Amino acid sequence: MYAQPLYLAGVAIPGKGTHNVIYAATEHDTVYAFDADGGSSTPLWQRNFLNPGAGVTTVSDDDFPELYEDIAPEIGITGTPVIDPSSGTLYVVAKTKENGVFFQRLHALDIASGAEKFGGPVTIQASAPGAGVRNDGNGNVVFDPLINLQRAGLLLVGGTVYVAFGSHGDFDPFNGWILGYDAHTLKQVLAYAPDADGSGGSVWQSGGGPAADAAGNIYLAVANGDFDVPGGGRDYGDSALKLQPAGGTFNILDYFTPFDQQTLADLDHDLGSGGVVLLPDEPGSPNHLLLASNKEGKLYVINRDNMGHFNPANDSQIPQTLPFAGGIFSTPAVWQNRVYVSAVSDSLKCYTVNAGQLTLSSDTGQVLGYPGSTPVVSANGTSNGIVWTLQVDHQLSDAAVLHAYDATDLSHELYNSLQAGDRDTAGSSVKFTVPVVVNGKVYVGGGDQLTVYGLLGK
Repeated sequence: MYAQPLYLAGVAIPGKGTHNVIYAATEHDTVYAFDADGGSSTPLWQRNFLNPGAGVTTVSDDDFPELYEDIAPEIGITGTPVIDPSSGTLYVVAKTKENGVFFQRLHALDIASGAEKFGGPVTIQASAPGAGVRNDGNGNVVFDPLINLQRAGLLLVGGTVYVAFGSHGDFDPFNGWILGYDAHTLKQVLAYAPDADGSGGSVWQSGGGPAADAAGNIYLAVANGDFDVPGGGRDYGDSALKLQPAGGTFNILDYFTPFDQQTLADLDHDLGSGGVVLLPDEPGSPNHLLLASNKEGKLYVINRDNMGHFNPANDSQIPQTLPFAGGIFSTPAVWQNRVYVSAVSDSLKCYTVNAGQLTLSSDTGQVLGYPGSTPVVSANGTSNGIVWTLQVDHQLSDAAVLHAYDATDLSHELYNSLQAGDRDTAGSSVKFTVPVVVNGKVYVGGGDQLTVYGLLGK
């Protein structure tokens, strides 16, 4: 399970009563619905998109034109699905190989039964005007269902499901994509390639999804690729973008690109290695902040109302740049005017926010290796905050380790899953995995199981 599990309360399952449900999607192209309260480990339902007898299988790492072992041994569902509770629909993208031909499809599943809805699934195809490396010779760049990686979490806003793509292992030639689909008809309503006239432009964010503000503007970070905007071009490699859906594509409302963009691209230190975060409104100025990060180990604090564009001398046009010991392959968490950030070769750190500046207030003192960890905060309103992280340094060779820290003082560890011998062992670790904390339980996806943690009875 590379995708984050999803939770929904009070789902009426035909013939099985009403349950709180945890949904899990796997690289074997299967979506499972489990009783979230541990009533049974048997799925309430499961939906698999394969048919080996008819030649429909997952994609193998051997199917790529060169050695690829980033996601192994099979590739199916990688990006985190999204649920629309109002219509009772789970949207998920699955990748398949069908008699030697590769496909990606957007599925809309009934949350109660797993049945396909809205005439789905729909095959993902896309083209956009451009002379980029994936052009068709007729003035358009085209989507490649094998090379394009659907890693970022799906976003549902304004009746549209947004699906972002990068490339498996940065295999060239490729162009990244953001596609939009009508949530009730599955009709494609938007197609945008951030590097339509060049190469690259992944949107992957280590699994973090695009974000949206109250006005429906979309924010995301475009990873390594060509950048030619100052010269009048439209390629936005290594840039944080503010996008407005319009006319089947996006209007670029604003953007920020680091001064050393070309160096970041040359060294594969691209922006967009972590997910973007919109901070709650600040009382002072600037009061609308965005966080973005890169593989070099910088966290950028950006004013969403004036993102600063590109300054070739330095990044002084944004409120703050924070350095870390290693790259940031995670999405920060936010709680009570605090920001929690985990980087490679660094400890989990807590910052307080004031007038566009982040100030260090505490850290765990425990250094994590690659890829760090995306923190998750649980709390009773404004009190009893707990920061949860998964330590996955060894990636599929050892069990993940669940940690819990006092959200007001990260030096105080409340729990970890190694404290009770083998009792609390999680499944094998998967990079970029994010736990779900809800209703007194913690759900951890792994390489071979979904592990559920909760309070023990006396």
